[in-house]
Amino acid sequence: MIIAIANQKGGVGKTTTAINLAGYLAHSGRRVLLVDLDPQGNAATCLGIQKQGLGQTVGEVLLGEATAMEAIIPTGRPGFDLLPATPDLAGTAVALAGLLARELRLRQALTPVAGSYEFILIDCPPSLDLLTVNGLATATQVLIPLQCEFLALEGLAQLKETIELIRTQLNRELFIGGVVMTMYDGRANLARQVVEEVRRYFPQRIFNTIIPRNIRLSEAPSHGELIAEYDPNSRGAKAYAALAEELLQREEARR
Repeated sequence: MIIAIANQKGGVGKTTTAINLAGYLAHSGRRVLLVDLDPQGNAATCLGIQKQGLGQTVGEVLLGEATAMEAIIPTGRPGFDLLPATPDLAGTAVALAGLLARELRLRQALTPVAGSYEFILIDCPPSLDLLTVNGLATATQVLIPLQCEFLALEGLAQLKETIELIRTQLNRELFIGGVVMTMYDGRANLARQVVEEVRRYFPQRIFNTIIPRNIRLSEAPSHGELIAEYDPNSRGAKAYAALAEELLQREEARR
């Protein structure tokens, strides 16, 4: 199962969702690969991995200068590997534009290693650029983190159109696996209204699990730890554990 975590809006919790969902899936006994397609390269930092010491990265893989096997590194957690990114990936995105089959470079690169993992999660950048297109062209489903705020649905129609275009032109298997509401503050009427609006917009696809606004989730990356390691009893940890379980249940129901 290959899941692209995508939303062209920044600050909605894509990387937080990617690393912690991957962590809980690995903790459940699944073999998991996290692919960082964001030039910020925050996934490595959040996992306590120094970007300065990285060798090959996803940028070299996309350009055909390294294989995925050569660039994948262990995170130090059982069953959880990372294909990291660095800021150099921004230049890679420009270089990709002149290559043949530029939208399919990631799919082609991951094909030799895909059988080694039960889940591959792709952390897409906050834009609908060629990197995100590569992520969507590779994935079987899209998970959309959506912040519980007034402008949450702005741009969602454009993302849906992009997903549909890629599905018809590049990847017939692609579908929207679900919307995850993030940064939820139950004390705010607006947050509850946004969740209800999204439920009307995606009645069958919104996850029941809602990720709360939680300071422990914000603190964990600065310690290079997953929320399950930093504070396993926090509301954020319990929410991501529940999200992983809900995802597994959905996948079981689809079989």
